Amino acid sequence: MTAQPANDKELVLDRLIDAPRDKVYRCWTDPELVTKWFAPAPWTTPRADFDVRPGGSCTVTMADPDGNEYPNPGIYLEVVPNEKLVFTDAFSAGWEPTDRAFFTCELTFTDEGGKTRYIARAKHWTVEAKEEHEKMGFHEGWGICADQLEALAKTL
Repeated sequence: MTAQPANDKELVLDRLIDAPRDKVYRCWTDPELVTKWFAPAPWTTPRADFDVRPGGSCTVTMADPDGNEYPNPGIYLEVVPNEKLVFTDAFSAGWEPTDRAFFTCELTFTDEGGKTRYIARAKHWTVEAKEEHEKMGFHEGWGICADQLEALAKTL
């Protein structure tokens, strides 16, 4: 059964990844690994800086094919090793409010016969923000990234 959005402000990606969940989780929490898969090609991820703990900062910088960089600062709200990560762009380090709270991401990693049920829930403050995220290519972009994540996790 595929995970469904809980409401009209949520987007969901549900994948069965052919790698153990500790490796999939590691790909999300090791900055060196995140830079190898996080942005949908041909975009890249030149930098990632993490303090993986509740209240810790997380910043991922993506770059478009022309080299323009887009830093995405946030903060971890919940960290359950190998099971769950929750982060938001509503705050940055030190619980400083950001200019715009766009979404909170809830990632779950569940063992499924040596593979990982990977569910990403993008929870938005408004329906308009959810629709904006859809138009940005949420399903396609996060799907490409999930493929890249799986390919990397299989090599660990």
